[in-house]
Amino acid sequence: MKIALIGFGASGIGFLMKMKNTEHEIHIFERAKDIFSTSVSGIRADGKIFVSKEMGGDLDIDMAIQEKVVQYYLKNTSCSDDEIEKGDSFANKTLFNEFYKCGFQPVSSKFWHIGTDELKTVLKNVFEEFSQAPNLHFHFNSEISDISLGDTFEINTNGETHQFDKVVIGVGRSGHRLVQTIIKKSPKLIMDNMQVDLGIRYELPNHIVEDLNREMYEFKLKLKTRTGYMARTFCNNPSGYVVTEEYEDFKTVNGHAKRFEKSHNTNFAILVTHQFTEPFNDPVSYGSYIAKLTNILAGKDRVILQTFGNFRDSKRTKKLYRVHPTLDQNDYILGDLNLAFPRKTTESILDFIETLDKVIPGVANPDNLMYGTEVKFYSNKLNNHFIPGLTFIGDCSGWTRSITYATAHGLMLADEILNQ
Repeated sequence: MKIALIGFGASGIGFLMKMKNTEHEIHIFERAKDIFSTSVSGIRADGKIFVSKEMGGDLDIDMAIQEKVVQYYLKNTSCSDDEIEKGDSFANKTLFNEFYKCGFQPVSSKFWHIGTDELKTVLKNVFEEFSQAPNLHFHFNSEISDISLGDTFEINTNGETHQFDKVVIGVGRSGHRLVQTIIKKSPKLIMDNMQVDLGIRYELPNHIVEDLNREMYEFKLKLKTRTGYMARTFCNNPSGYVVTEEYEDFKTVNGHAKRFEKSHNTNFAILVTHQFTEPFNDPVSYGSYIAKLTNILAGKDRVILQTFGNFRDSKRTKKLYRVHPTLDQNDYILGDLNLAFPRKTTESILDFIETLDKVIPGVANPDNLMYGTEVKFYSNKLNNHFIPGLTFIGDCSGWTRSITYATAHGLMLADEILNQ
């Protein structure tokens, strides 16, 4: 069978783990110029992997498969087991109960932090392994804008036309345009109108959360806020750095933690879930619009930085105080995030921070920093049985939202093909 894999991210890696050195001829099309060249988070920018039944997606993925994924990535680092930062979120029941009493739902999971700077080593080793497989053929600088659907599939890229028996799409959150193009041809692919999570990247001094960081490294919390919207933490980075993510026509924020280089601050996202109903079916466009609005307010190519005190009081930040930003000063402007966010989003973020301050005093200090916008795209849940031979894997499918689950999704599809 001749198969096209569009995208070489976490889901694609999972797919190729099983499909390498088989009888199937597989062509991998990646729009980046090489394995390292993308600024969007995922396997190239997010150094955390985990095992959990409570987070990461809506697939029921066996813990043994999740463990297999984790071990695969760990074996491709240059680190010994002792050098990998680990955590076990809320294994401490006293801590669990403290957060629970204040209305939070703590999320249990085991974490391994590889380090954003170590990911290049992981990708290099994975790519070298796959490059040695005679049935795998990589095509970089190959963006796919459309696919002709029929008894066979036709793909055009760089002036060449390719025919395939099966197409696997694993373009992640950044491949929205291609996914939307296919949905317009076949609207019934959509099984469920999904969500988008909007919010901010929060930065505060390490000493405020050092006990929590030492206990579990990554803390995951959910809270039903006073607006009725759910809010959650995401991607905690002790001694980390705030960074920007560049999409095709807008810029957002994210956070990294490096293996060697450390800062004096901790950062994490606070994200508010926005659920949509018919007739609306494009949550990615909604999230993109809010992010673009933030960029416009910040002067096109920058994001907005605001102190928590000014955000709470709906005032533009004009001066910073005790907390020094880790984001490059050329990437932000001091401003007012209230001008970009819907009212319920703003109120949900405020409620989350003020409630968290009851458990961790100092979280709501007025000079702590907020960067916006941070967006997490989940797309629509897509029906992988609607068009025979066409399959969506990973985050672009709407079924996963993490490295572990996306990789496992690719593995599961490979098993399905090999067992046919």
